[in-house]
Amino acid sequence: MAEIKVLSREDILKAEDRRIEVVEVPEWGGSVRVRSMTGAERDQFEGEVLDIRRGGVELKRANFRARLVVRTVVGDDDKPMFSPGDLEALGAKSAAALDRVIAIAMRLNGLEPGALEVAAKN
Repeated sequence: MAEIKVLSREDILKAEDRRIEVVEVPEWGGSVRVRSMTGAERDQFEGEVLDIRRGGVELKRANFRARLVVRTVVGDDDKPMFSPGDLEALGAKSAAALDRVIAIAMRLNGLEPGALEVAAKN
């Protein structure tokens, strides 16, 4: 039977647990780097796209794709490539191109269909 390692505070804080994947976007003529969000970034994203009211949760669909691209696409320095000021311009890009990127972003960040609503209810 394999020994179970109980992690220390230091083990957890020094763990490299964020992932980056490259996705080809032919509509844009190349590839982009998509990364997982931190816990704080995910909380901010959920705050932007979820409308939590008594009796339910509603997904704010306005520029959802662009918002996720802003949060997850990074340059070679692993820093965000876009800012919230780019939302309108990104929202005007091809839905097919954005979908290629957000499919990876959603998988890396555990945003399967319905995951945001479940997170909001919890």
